[in-house]
Amino acid sequence: MSELAFDNILIVIPARFGSSRLPGKPLVDIAGKPMIVRTAEMCFEVAPRDRVIVATDDERIAAVCRDHDIRVEITRSDHLTGTDRVAEISTRFPADLYVNVQGDEPVFNPRDIERVIRAHHERPDTSHIGYCRMTQDQWADSKYIKLTFSLDGRLIYIGRAQVPGSHDGSFKEAYRQVCVYAYTRADLEAFSSVQRRTPLETIEDCEVVRFLELGLPVHVVEMSADSISVDRPDDVARVESRLSRT
Repeated sequence: MSELAFDNILIVIPARFGSSRLPGKPLVDIAGKPMIVRTAEMCFEVAPRDRVIVATDDERIAAVCRDHDIRVEITRSDHLTGTDRVAEISTRFPADLYVNVQGDEPVFNPRDIERVIRAHHERPDTSHIGYCRMTQDQWADSKYIKLTFSLDGRLIYIGRAQVPGSHDGSFKEAYRQVCVYAYTRADLEAFSSVQRRTPLETIEDCEVVRFLELGLPVHVVEMSADSISVDRPDDVARVESRLSRT
């Protein structure tokens, strides 16, 4: 268990059943356990069980969470993104910091949660997002969200294009997001104040872009490259292969 105090911190795992690429994704079986259970269990390695909440609009997901003694809250069904779902939780349960762990991250380094919390303590006036180095194959795949940032760690842009690009078009060095975020309640309130996705957010299909379009600062936090997100059916086999080696 982490030495960090979680009294004023909530970890929220947004989870929706509807996914165009992998319907029912949070309940997909990963080596004998539903994915949402594996994600929550990773969080329990650093945080008390009562400080971890699955936020979902689907009773099937909620029932699985209850069966595994995972705290769960039913949220509205019309949320635009997972971060909007976290924002709803923030209106019900006051905290100084909300850590968003994506529900489709069944394998990641739990210590990354500690890293983003410590980053917030050092710079409490901004939201934070994790990043790590990426391979050339990942750089060429639009599934992976790439990001660029300033020398002092402020996020410049995040999206699906092959950035940074070179003059000859070849891969040099790049970074991908790690889906662990940290926000204050005020940032979540500002983020969720819009009635629809912002223009670039819509094109990129990446909710973090909305922070930039709204002028809300975001800083990056270096994390491990252990995470594997499940977006496509073949990702399940990749995760199970990883688990078989641990």
